[in-house]
Amino acid sequence: MRTLTRLAADLSRQCGRGDRQGGRAAVAAVALLMLSGCQRAPSPDYFEGDTMGTTYHVTVTALPQAVSRSAVQAVIDDELANVDRHLSTYRPDSEISRFNASGGTDWLPASGLFYAVLAEAQRVSGESGGAFDVTVAPLVSLWGFGEEGPESPREPTTAEIDAVLATVGFSKLGLRQNPRAVRKLAPGLHVDVAGIAPGYAVDRIAERLVSLGIQDCIVEIGGEVRAWGRSPEQRPWRVAVEVPVAGERRPYTLVDLDGMSISTSGDYRDYRFVGTRRISHTIDPRRGTPVRNDLASVTVLHTSTMSADANATALMVLGPEEGFRYAERHHLAVLFIERVAGSDDWRERVTPEFSRLRRPLP
Repeated sequence: MRTLTRLAADLSRQCGRGDRQGGRAAVAAVALLMLSGCQRAPSPDYFEGDTMGTTYHVTVTALPQAVSRSAVQAVIDDELANVDRHLSTYRPDSEISRFNASGGTDWLPASGLFYAVLAEAQRVSGESGGAFDVTVAPLVSLWGFGEEGPESPREPTTAEIDAVLATVGFSKLGLRQNPRAVRKLAPGLHVDVAGIAPGYAVDRIAERLVSLGIQDCIVEIGGEVRAWGRSPEQRPWRVAVEVPVAGERRPYTLVDLDGMSISTSGDYRDYRFVGTRRISHTIDPRRGTPVRNDLASVTVLHTSTMSADANATALMVLGPEEGFRYAERHHLAVLFIERVAGSDDWRERVTPEFSRLRRPLP
């Protein structure tokens, strides 16, 4: 699950404008705490809509003279359609669905888009020892999460877990770069990139907008964010990381983004109870069981939204100790928020790379 990392500067649109009710207006909950007043600023352009079972928001501080709103919207629509055509498991005709439906272990040609996402997924999987894994979906369903999970969740038996584990694991997915191709090393392998596809789409849209000459912009899909340049207030784009408390929308800390992306993973909203035991939706693909550590959330800053997305999930699985060592070893900008056992408090651990971009709450 992606916690709703929220955009402070993006919500300057509230100055003199009414906010819509519903999911998209939820962005306002954090921003109102951080904007003390409305300054005179350039008139920005906003783009928003539905995609991938969530929403997207794009704010451009000022369009170049030769670039129209329709040109920006066309770029957004084109990239979202490409991602849907190749990576959506809800479309039986998508590239990923056709790969999942294949029953053999032969090499199958892969598009550049499909290959790029799988290559990054496999890179993070290898570096994290399998803590991140795009083949984990059958385990997620087994534990009662996902579209195919049981209506009444129960704890699977060891035999059931072992049976699913036989077809799960990043090492069972083969990639070939030249010519681009992908194969299953276990016939029942199922690939689902929903955990990094929004980040990839953010990166694709951002790169296309930069190529149009747009110098100041923020792009968000489902809480995955990338920004560059300046906000309409002519300051760095400022993003809030939420407190890891279910039912609350208030900032824990702020970061400035310029040429950077942010992704947050957490387990404080998406969980279930099996009997009296609280079960996290985040499944450890190495063991086939929900994670059982004290991490409430992990926030990653990275130049790539897709990489931030994948690493945030990997770190939630690795936990506070192993995860922090991983972050230090790879020089990642990371904020860990950890529950304090036996209380409602939490403590944090922050890498130096994160500290440099962090800003205090007003």
